[in-house]
Amino acid sequence: MPTNQLPTDSIRLIGNENLTTIQSYLLAEDQRHASETETFTWVLSAISLAAKFIAAKVRRGALVDVLGSMETENVQGEIQQRLDVIANEALLRCLGRRSGVAIVASEENEKPLLVESNMNSERPYVVLFDPLDGSSNIDVCGGIGTIFSILRHDRRADSPEGSVLQQGIHQCAAGYVLYGPQTTLVLTTGHGVQMFVLDPEVGQFLLVNENIRIPEGTKSYSVNEAYTDSFPKPYQDYLKWAHGEGYSSRYAGAMVADVHRILLKGGVFLYPPTEKSPNGKLRLMYEANPMAMIIEQAGGVAYAGTKRILEIDPSAVHERCSVVLGSKEEVEKVTSRLQHG
Repeated sequence: MPTNQLPTDSIRLIGNENLTTIQSYLLAEDQRHASETETFTWVLSAISLAAKFIAAKVRRGALVDVLGSMETENVQGEIQQRLDVIANEALLRCLGRRSGVAIVASEENEKPLLVESNMNSERPYVVLFDPLDGSSNIDVCGGIGTIFSILRHDRRADSPEGSVLQQGIHQCAAGYVLYGPQTTLVLTTGHGVQMFVLDPEVGQFLLVNENIRIPEGTKSYSVNEAYTDSFPKPYQDYLKWAHGEGYSSRYAGAMVADVHRILLKGGVFLYPPTEKSPNGKLRLMYEANPMAMIIEQAGGVAYAGTKRILEIDPSAVHERCSVVLGSKEEVEKVTSRLQHG
């Protein structure tokens, strides 16, 4: 055998094993972030490191006594679970040590936090996150996840909140981590949607699916129908129509799990306003914006009522909104009723 050829067994191994990590994928991209490419990759590396730590805690659960309630409330007035606190701390610590991060904002904290004391910091990025979406699923081994959004730091702002409050169209990247049978990280940097799965043997997120596109024509919806009677009439009309058309209902009780299914299988996800939450319940900055960016990059659409989510001008860090997102065809069946309702 010539000395400059690989052995046959090595060729077979390389052909069958996916060895593209999330870090190598990002570094191999075009210079989309100019001279900040390495810094940007370093920020996403911090998120993936925190996700590995959270995944390890989720996987061991009751074995390491991380389940159950803390008997304390977060800024949203919600009872915190132990894993909520652990996940939040992991992300804050990992991101706080990255030189590219100027501000971090968590759904669990009242205000965005400056990594440095100076608003004029040359650190280029703001990172927002929901550390553990679907907390009510934790103790029953249901789907949970982390959602994140990355913006450019606005040094002209006079406060951390001012830098954070940007339209979703200005996101540099968005993604989520689903802690399920596999720990899956879905990411967009504005050039398509990529999916990575954590290989516990290698200890890395490896690329498994590139340029994901939402399937059209899937007769499926995801919504908590327990609140149907308090939905505005156009949503009720849509659900009644969908029942008559033989649509299937798929609802996991965690936005990250429900949207992941929509991304891969198609259909529509709805979180309408209710009598109790007339403006909607999902957080614009921490949930709706990042998920809207992912869905749009995969060929779908995302609305709050009849307005494109990514074009909403935020007025508060913890602002809430309604959500309708998914494949274009299925979302249109909802929004057409809202326009004429």
